[in-house]
Amino acid sequence: MKIYNSASRKIEEFVPNHPDIVKMYTCGPTVYHFAHIGNLRSYIMEDVLEKYLRFAGYNVKRVMNITDVGHLTSDADEGEDKMLKGARREHKSVMEIAKFYTDAFFSDCARLNIKTPDVVEPATNCIDDYIRIISRLMDTGYAYFAGGNVYFDTSKLEHYYIFNDFNEEDLAVGVREGVDEDLNKRNKNDFVLWFTKSKFEDQALKWDSPWGTGYPGWHIECSGISMKHLGEDLDIHCGGIDNAFPHHTNEIAQSESYLGHKWCNYWMHVLHLNTTDGKMSKSKGEFLTVSLLEDKGYDPLSYRLFCLQSHYRKSLVFNWENLDNAQKTYEKLIGRIAALSPKGEPIDEENTKKLRERFDSALANDLNTSLAVTSLYDVLKANANDDTKLKLIADFDSVLGLDLIRKAEVKRELLKKQAAAAGEFTVISEDGSSDPAVEAKILERQEAKKAKDYARADAIREELKVSGIEVTDIPHGARWKRI
Repeated sequence: MKIYNSASRKIEEFVPNHPDIVKMYTCGPTVYHFAHIGNLRSYIMEDVLEKYLRFAGYNVKRVMNITDVGHLTSDADEGEDKMLKGARREHKSVMEIAKFYTDAFFSDCARLNIKTPDVVEPATNCIDDYIRIISRLMDTGYAYFAGGNVYFDTSKLEHYYIFNDFNEEDLAVGVREGVDEDLNKRNKNDFVLWFTKSKFEDQALKWDSPWGTGYPGWHIECSGISMKHLGEDLDIHCGGIDNAFPHHTNEIAQSESYLGHKWCNYWMHVLHLNTTDGKMSKSKGEFLTVSLLEDKGYDPLSYRLFCLQSHYRKSLVFNWENLDNAQKTYEKLIGRIAALSPKGEPIDEENTKKLRERFDSALANDLNTSLAVTSLYDVLKANANDDTKLKLIADFDSVLGLDLIRKAEVKRELLKKQAAAAGEFTVISEDGSSDPAVEAKILERQEAKKAKDYARADAIREELKVSGIEVTDIPHGARWKRI
């Protein structure tokens, strides 16, 4: 597998640190509000990466944090804690807010077929881990105490900026207007590891520490949780592009200063989902959630397909017309799969190997999901029996996560019931197209069969075959395709 590494700014061959496991870390949500679909684009693509690694034969352990304390409204270590802001907005406790929106996040993930990571750890569970890391950074001179807070000293590093190939506008997301300069910092890029009671006196959650009662900074959480569950080295760290700076930059600084060696080998960043007005956010325009998509009549998995049709390293523009097109494509794809009729025939191993290699090659090339989706159509057009096609589609969908087999079965059963109830004979094409002349011939053949004129029925079938049309009988109808 080859993957683009944001830290080296080039596509590299993926080689895990250990032969028996891939260690994967995902920055989780700050659970103060619903996730918008822009947030969820990152989780969809990270989900595909994890599922593809498993498909390719790797054993994967994936860890995700839940930020339920310490993420301020500005990534410049200023402003109000987002959790406290949510609690005030809804007149609930911080822990009530965290529980409600954590559940809402995983409900959205389930509707998008995003697998829950192997380990999900709330930040509030790991206070002792943060204190241990910060204490060593203090002892080794990488951190200092000033004005009631513990800061990481970026001047101690030979190289601080890691992800410097992104647009300046993307990197500036974390620096917002209206933020006062923190005069306690020795250097403008220094960042807080631990806040004490000298600041934000109304902070809802506080813990005792060697530096006073307070709470951790946002950046230290991911380092502590990753090390707790994945040890001192990490294969892949994922997140949205807006996390590259300062969050992931600061994670690398504190983690490698604490460990004394390289921490993570590969960094995967998913670019923004934009609207026509710019980057999607919770504070701009219509708040686009999975529930809103459902309220408007969209299947959430049509949004997943919409994301898969674009490469994760390209910004994706969302509008309702684009989602309409994705939904139509999704419904048509399900219809074509529903037209397949398993008969218990032997699997075509030669076709299976060839088509699987094509799918595998697409995803092994820096997760080219668009080409992987195209592989589904290659299967549908292949000269193979329906049992082979259905097996391949199920295999591919174990990565793509579009729930194709189940939804096709539901559609197939619905069509059978409708046809049986109406006493109708249904003619469908494998590719979803319509040809009145072909359909008329198939209906003529059916009338011949009903009249027990099997010679005539066979003659019509042969006539269609000569003209390049293959007909397959299915319950309550017939399916045809061009050959």
